[in-house]
Amino acid sequence: MIQLLFMVIAMEASMVVVLLFKTPLRKLVIMGLDRLKRGRGPLMVKSVAGTLLVVLSSSVYSMIKIKKHGIDDGGSVNPTDQVLMAKHLLEATLMGAVLFLALMIDRLHHYIRELRVRRKTIEAVKKQTRGAEDGKVEEIKAMEGETAKLRAELKRLESELESKTKEVDVFEANVVALRKQSEGFLLEYDRLLEENQNLRNKLQSFDRGLSRSSSKKNT
Repeated sequence: MIQLLFMVIAMEASMVVVLLFKTPLRKLVIMGLDRLKRGRGPLMVKSVAGTLLVVLSSSVYSMIKIKKHGIDDGGSVNPTDQVLMAKHLLEATLMGAVLFLALMIDRLHHYIRELRVRRKTIEAVKKQTRGAEDGKVEEIKAMEGETAKLRAELKRLESELESKTKEVDVFEANVVALRKQSEGFLLEYDRLLEENQNLRNKLQSFDRGLSRSSSKKNT
């Protein structure tokens, strides 16, 4: 019994050491514990732990009984009771150590699994954040490219507008010049009309004078 307990303690201590350090062997131990906690594994572990608790309680009760028997005998304990007392004490200590190490292994396994889940969650969040940041960067680049295109189009339109404005100014200057020229032509036309009218009047007066002179000669 004592040798078996020592072997169990050594095995559990080795498992604790393996779980404390990140090695390939730890993965195998974790996989074994995962399988142990599935199906009927937890029931078997609880049965073994319950048996150990019963045996531990029995050993403690035996020690209390031996001590009480010694007190009844006047405080003196015979060698046989001392040996039994030491045996029960060693067994109780070893069984307590077995239960404590088993509890420690269970908690370490639980914390390692929780740590793995949280790391996966954090990595997934980081990937999502990186994906969102990449999407934003691409969107910003696309917006910058579109802005550059719009700026180039705006410059082209401004230059085209400037050239059209210059053409309009030239057309307006030509229109003003043509207006002035047409006004000059109208003035010249009016002057020519006036001269033509004067010439006609002179011709008419001259014709009248000729007709008068010819009528006088005839008489």
